[in-house]
Amino acid sequence: MPLDKPYKDVPGTTIFDAEQSRKGYWLNQFAMSLMKAENRERFKKDERAYLDEWSMTEDQKQAVLARDMNRMIALGGNIYFLAKIGATDGKSFQQMAGSMTGMTEEEYRNMMIAGGRDPKWGREL
Repeated sequence: MPLDKPYKDVPGTTIFDAEQSRKGYWLNQFAMSLMKAENRERFKKDERAYLDEWSMTEDQKQAVLARDMNRMIALGGNIYFLAKIGATDGKSFQQMAGSMTGMTEEEYRNMMIAGGRDPKWGREL
């Protein structure tokens, strides 16, 4: 019997829970492998070959190749693990987060400095 998940109604948000963790296990393990310089070099040399060493779904691999962070999160990725992909590409966390929200890095930074999005954003309360 599935658990009640009252948090599922947060618009535009995928909550990283046990279900997401199971779904994204190998995607997150791949991302964490990029903490080692030798793995980053292997990945940069032939991304597809390196991804094929991991038991990820084809959908997950395509999301990584496209650098579609929102898709990776939907497929079980944890943003803190996925940040390793951005770092491998030379991107800051702000650049990655901005790309996920359709904002530039500067727009995202300014929004966060101003206190972030209104908690009522996109919700019917």
